[in-house]
Amino acid sequence: MTVSPGATLAAIRERKPLVHQITNYVVMNETANATLALGALPVMAHAREEVEEMVALAGALVINIGTLSPHWVDAMLAAGRAANAKGIPVVVDPVGAGATSYRTETAKRLLGEVDVTVLRGNPGEVGTLVGADAEVRGVESISVGGEPAELAREAAKALGVVASVTGPVDHVSDGETVLAVANGHELLAAVTGTGCMSTAITGCFLAAKPDAPLEAAAEALAAFGVAGEDAAAGARGPGSFHAALYDALYGLDPATLDERARVS
Repeated sequence: MTVSPGATLAAIRERKPLVHQITNYVVMNETANATLALGALPVMAHAREEVEEMVALAGALVINIGTLSPHWVDAMLAAGRAANAKGIPVVVDPVGAGATSYRTETAKRLLGEVDVTVLRGNPGEVGTLVGADAEVRGVESISVGGEPAELAREAAKALGVVASVTGPVDHVSDGETVLAVANGHELLAAVTGTGCMSTAITGCFLAAKPDAPLEAAAEALAAFGVAGEDAAAGARGPGSFHAALYDALYGLDPATLDERARVS
């Protein structure tokens, strides 16, 4: 196993993969800009009439359930099946799973009907999907029983995915190995959409490293965390941090990223 966010970032910037994102309209601008700043290409297509055709052009599909409606769910399922048929990796972000039955059932339906490569969520969302004792308020994880590393391992085993559970320390598991990612800054929790951005960045790294999803998912979180650290260095608060985050993603240096990544 080789975890090298620098090498994968260099590949992203060289290949500029298209990352198809069916995401929530609170963060469409943020995730598109984050994708561009990193070096990949975003497309935000959610119409049922075109998602199958669009995903066939992409290096990865990102599905985010933050602002659900029935026709969006139909499009997500259609895109997911089309991605599976083409061997294109799929990332699912179960935003707010556990807060309402509709969100929880939709997340479970996606996991049941689509071969999901990576599930990226907070502990409350992921815990809900594996039956752990979890509290989700709105889209925020309030509490979850058990250790995050074990939650990631058990979720990966139970759901047949790479589980990417983000928090103060992120944990990524394929059901056997667990990687801990300690990069990041507390200001990432003070701006809406940073979790969704990390999911989009995961899609970028998977597009460049589709055959090693455990490593790609951990590398994505390390790179995003390093960008968060750089953005926080000169920020005066959430507003300046938000703008600086795009600059920091753009300024990530593949040559030094590996030594800055705190992955264990």
